[in-house]
Amino acid sequence: MRPVRLGGREHLLALERFTEGCADRRADRHCSGLGRLYFGGNPQNTRDGRCGFFLLVPFAAGVAITAVSRSVERISAAALLATIGSLAILIAMKMETPVCAVMAFPFLFVGLLAGVGLGIALGYLFSKLKSRFGGNDTTFTSIVLLAMPLLIFVGHRFEVSNPIQARRQIVISTIRIPAEPSLVWAELESFDSLAGDKPFLMHIGLPIPMRCVLEGTGRGAKRTCYFDQGYIQETVVEWLPPNMMLLSIDRTNMPGRHWLGFENAKYDLRREGNETVLTRSTTIVSYLYPAWYWGPLERWGVQSEHEYIFSDIARRALPPASEH
Repeated sequence: MRPVRLGGREHLLALERFTEGCADRRADRHCSGLGRLYFGGNPQNTRDGRCGFFLLVPFAAGVAITAVSRSVERISAAALLATIGSLAILIAMKMETPVCAVMAFPFLFVGLLAGVGLGIALGYLFSKLKSRFGGNDTTFTSIVLLAMPLLIFVGHRFEVSNPIQARRQIVISTIRIPAEPSLVWAELESFDSLAGDKPFLMHIGLPIPMRCVLEGTGRGAKRTCYFDQGYIQETVVEWLPPNMMLLSIDRTNMPGRHWLGFENAKYDLRREGNETVLTRSTTIVSYLYPAWYWGPLERWGVQSEHEYIFSDIARRALPPASEH
């Protein structure tokens, strides 16, 4: 098939029809295309999680939508379809997990609303200028559609030229298990399956640990933990049974991890009376900003993983019920 070449005006009219088509609820294929444009390419090309990806791109999409449609119903439909379609594409291409998409939704929605608001204001201003100086709607639409990609490009180049520092956060969880430390330690080393109580986030896409395999013992041993959506490879750095195990996380092969990484994991066990106090510490590295928004969500996700593993360890470490 020969490529179709469009001139300047034909290109703008084609782009205008494309965006108008997405505002029509019946044109699903156009909305899928806008979803790809909405995220400005592959987010794995950068680890920077500032406004360029989560705010600037949806902001530009919101302005573009209002530039080609004056109907409130069509604007609302296009904004909703663009948001849902973009998140669906990220999940389908394994760039993000469903839970990460849900967490990012408020940022995307706010960006879209701000863009729609500015687009409506610009449309009102242009109508006033048009009534005074003349002109037509095509001129306004052309200016907006040309300016939005430039805005995204400039914003992206600014963020790339001003890299951010990764945030480190240590997430700590503790549980008391009525069992000997040696029994709890044995259950930590490796396990063929997990059957704990799933926290809420695991019901909406948070990766679920399935099993962990330890190759060797002591310092230098390799441990691989498998999830329903990937795996994590670890190396034992410190080995003091049955009191402490420190693991460096060498490789993470899971969806959405270009924003968030894991540095190390540590298990501390100490005896208190007839119980073992088990503490799990996980150091994470995040490129997502602002920290006031993403930090608590990241901590919630990691603590949910801890809780799931803890509930399974507690179940397996408990002695079998005595028969009567």
